[in-house]
Amino acid sequence: MERTLIKLSDYCYSRKAEITFIETLNEYGLLHIIIQQEEKYIEEEQLRDLERFSDWYYELDVNPAGIEVAHHLIQKVEELQSELQRIKNQLKVLES
Repeated sequence: MERTLIKLSDYCYSRKAEITFIETLNEYGLLHIIIQQEEKYIEEEQLRDLERFSDWYYELDVNPAGIEVAHHLIQKVEELQSELQRIKNQLKVLES
């Protein structure tokens, strides 16, 4: 399966974002930067998170540590929602 890469310089130009911000997200482990032929990329599947983090940083003035905390909490909520749905499905099976 081929992966699609997003060139960070193109993203930064189109979104008026700073490459240092994205590098900081990489340092926090929130994104994974791929370097190929001296260019920096992220995988397309990370684009949703990058958009979210950029909005928080540039529009809401949330610092990278705050982004890390908020991202962790959102992941936890999504895991709990998934677990709740799984339990509901099991309960439906038992009730029938």
